[in-house]
Parts: sequence; structure tokens; C-alpha cells
Amino acid sequence: MYEQLRSEDFENALNEDANALLIDVRTESEYEQGHLPGSLNIDIMGAGFEDYIKTLDKSKDFFMYCRSGARSANACIALKHIGVETRIVNLEGGILDWRGPVEI
Repeated sequence: MYEQLRSEDFENALNEDANALLIDVRTESEYEQGHLPGSLNIDIMGAGFEDYIKTLDKSKDFFMYCRSGARSANACIALKHIGVETRIVNLEGGILDWRGPVEI
């Protein structure tokens, strides 16, 4: 279905994947408080989330995260639901367990 990786493994996999798209599914205000460098903010609770993700390049590998890993796990399921067949990775423990760099 999708992969669950802890912080260090997630960071290594992301850095090694030239085809990766990093997505933060938290709210805009959460994103502005600190996010992973290079991430795209798509609020899973926002209106039109599923319509928006349908427009994403499905040839990309998707690396998803949120605060604790629950919302991003749901986003991973949503990607599978719309037919994404490439690699989908969830950051286990979310940004709370992230040990890499953060941008504000």
C-alpha cells in the first residue's frame, strides 16, 4: 500500500529519490510555523483536497508528512485511491519525530 519510514530513513530515502515530491498535509498556519525544506503545503482538511491531488504528476514518488503521521497516512491512502502507482512514503511520527532541517 504505502511505506512508513522513521525520520532518518525517510530523510535518506527522500534525498536519494530524484523523482520525489514532498508534501506537508497540515494546515497553512501549521506549515508557516515550520516545515521540511522544499515541501509543498496541501491541507488534507481543506476543501478540494482530493480534487487538487488528482492534478499532481502521478509519475512522481510521494513523500508525505503532517504533525504526528495520522493525517499524512490518510493522504497516502487517498493517493492510492486516485490511482497513484509510484512510491508513496509516510513520515512515521510526523514532524514531531523529524530530526532533519526545518524551514520557517
